[in-house]
Amino acid sequence: MAEPAGNSAARTSGLLQLLWLASPALPVGGFSYSEGLESAVEAGLVHDEASAASWLLDQLHLSLARSDLAVVAQAIPAWRSHDLARITALNDWVLQTRESAELRQQTEQMGRSLLTWAQSLGELGRGVAEALASARLDPPSYPVAMACAAALSGAQAHDSLTGFAFGWSENMVQAAIKSVPLGQSAGQRMLARLAQAIPEAVAQAQSLTDDSRQAFTPLLAILSAQHETQYSRLFRS
Repeated sequence: MAEPAGNSAARTSGLLQLLWLASPALPVGGFSYSEGLESAVEAGLVHDEASAASWLLDQLHLSLARSDLAVVAQAIPAWRSHDLARITALNDWVLQTRESAELRQQTEQMGRSLLTWAQSLGELGRGVAEALASARLDPPSYPVAMACAAALSGAQAHDSLTGFAFGWSENMVQAAIKSVPLGQSAGQRMLARLAQAIPEAVAQAQSLTDDSRQAFTPLLAILSAQHETQYSRLFRS
C-alpha cells in the first residue's frame, strides 16, 4: 500500500529541517570550537589520523552521548508537551555541568546564536524563536535550543539525535584537519568511522535517565582549562 501523500510530505519536510540544522553552514559558530582537541594536539595526545579518530570516538561515546545528546533526547518531548519546568531544569543542568569556562561559553554562545538565527528567518523561524522566548532561558544552552528546533521540525526524535551527532562530528573532524593537521581524505575516513559509531551513541543517549546522565570527563576538562591560556591557538575552545 502506498504511503499517504500527506505523511510522505511531512517526513520529507522533517528530513530537510534536520539536514538544515546539522549543516556546518548553520550560523551558530560550531566551526570555531575544538572542544579541547586543539589542547590535546598541543599536549601530544593527538598527533595523527589514528590518534585523532580514537580521540573523537571516545569523546562521542564518553562525553557527547552521556551529556548533550542525552539532554537533546529528553528535551525534545519536553518542548513538544510545553513542559517549561522540565526544559528549564535540563537547561540549568547543562550550564551547571560545563567543566571549564570555555565549554560554558561555547554552549551559551551557540544557544544564543541559534535563537538569533531563528529570529532572522522571519516567519520561517517564528515557531522556534517564540518557543525559546516563552521558556525565558537565560541563556538557552545549545543542546536545549537545538532540541527546540528539532521538536518543531516534526522529525522523529531518533532522527533528530542522529542529525545532532553528525553535525557535531563534522565540526570536530574539521577541527582535527586544521589543528593536527590532516588532509581531507584522512578527514573523510575519520568521519566515516564516526558515522558508523553514531547509531550506538544515539541508542545510549536515549537509554539514559536523569540519574544516569552525566558530564564527567576529567582529562577533557583539564585540557579545556589549559587551552584558555594556550599561547598559540586557532579555536575558541
